[in-house]
Amino acid sequence: MTVELTAETQTALERAEASHRHEALFSERAHNIKQSAVRDVFDISIRPGLVSLAGGSPSLSKLPLDLVAETASRVIREHGMTALHYGGGKGTEELRELICEIMAEEGILGASPDDVVVTTGSQSAQDIAAKVFCNPGDVVLVEDPTYVGALNTFEAYQVQVEPIFMDEQGLIPEHLESRIAALEAEGKRIKILYTIPSFNNPSGITLAAERRQRVVDICRDHNILVLEDNPYGMLRFDGHPLTPLRADNPDDVIYCGSFSKIFSPGVRLGWALVPRHLYRRFYLAAEAVVLCPSTLTQLLVTEFFRVFDWRTYLAESRAVYAERCQAMLEALTEYFPAEATWTTPDGGFFVWVTLPEGIDTYPLLYQAIDAGVVFIPGAAFTPSDVPSSKLRLAFSGVAPEQIREGVRRLAPVVRAAVDAHTAKAR
Repeated sequence: MTVELTAETQTALERAEASHRHEALFSERAHNIKQSAVRDVFDISIRPGLVSLAGGSPSLSKLPLDLVAETASRVIREHGMTALHYGGGKGTEELRELICEIMAEEGILGASPDDVVVTTGSQSAQDIAAKVFCNPGDVVLVEDPTYVGALNTFEAYQVQVEPIFMDEQGLIPEHLESRIAALEAEGKRIKILYTIPSFNNPSGITLAAERRQRVVDICRDHNILVLEDNPYGMLRFDGHPLTPLRADNPDDVIYCGSFSKIFSPGVRLGWALVPRHLYRRFYLAAEAVVLCPSTLTQLLVTEFFRVFDWRTYLAESRAVYAERCQAMLEALTEYFPAEATWTTPDGGFFVWVTLPEGIDTYPLLYQAIDAGVVFIPGAAFTPSDVPSSKLRLAFSGVAPEQIREGVRRLAPVVRAAVDAHTAKAR
């Protein structure tokens, strides 16, 4: 069982570290590396009796484990000397061909396996992009809110992370344009727009189809590279994913995908589809970090997808997520106070809840834990240090009856916070 450290204990440990003679050896970059708020809550979530609405864990309920086991056995038996050895830094050709087949399902047609770099999850691709393109002080634009793991990655490279506003249709092109103009007027060098256009983590919001090309055009006009993170794109409930930004913009978008959400996070495999003129340096930077992705897991995934009807599996998974999302929305409607609002996602893993302005959801986390439920406070998903009245609820890894129970447990905590805020405002 994980032991939660008090603030005083954590401070004492940090002081002890700072007093050590090796403290002077840390790089400036090391001081920007932060503990993930999501990881902290994951550690808490394993406590018996808690309902976790925190982690964006995929459901593996429809995954045929017997077939996975048979496939793994066959890979070792028939290809063991290859599977258990070093491989190429780009990834196997067979897996890269499979990746192009998967991307074609979303509308990225004609992608070449020669432009794909296999990575250790899609977050590794974000790290490589920051390393290759960003100097300290450069600007990376992100949606507000955005994925906490990306924030941690970018901040570790000492860049200036600037949020761009969203509405119910996703990133707002007009605000993107005005923010770029303001930053350029200040003499800033903007290198990357990082975006999760389909079912944004944490908000669940999707960038509207009519805005997608406009966003790329704005970035192209200012020589800003688009880093498109699309782990949830194929999990649109109706089975008709919106066309990725990369589809019509092969020279201006680095596309990041992942097997974590469509197969298993345990295989730790993702990929980047890189514009050809940027490929060599991106690939070399990837190889310098991991030498080569796991040959064993690459062969496992390739062989499994070859013998398994993965399209039907994705359809079944989408149905599971749709049911769980509906269970969460119905529970929120039943239990939460009228002052709370939330997004209604068309896919993905998350619902984004907004409480009245002025309520800080971070202290509510500890009250929620006492009530037997866990969520992620909204402050984790923005580069700003100001308190947030938002919170993220994940429905992906929890059965409908547990979702309902978790929302029921959380509702009195939210109700008390709203009542206290209302009383204070009078």
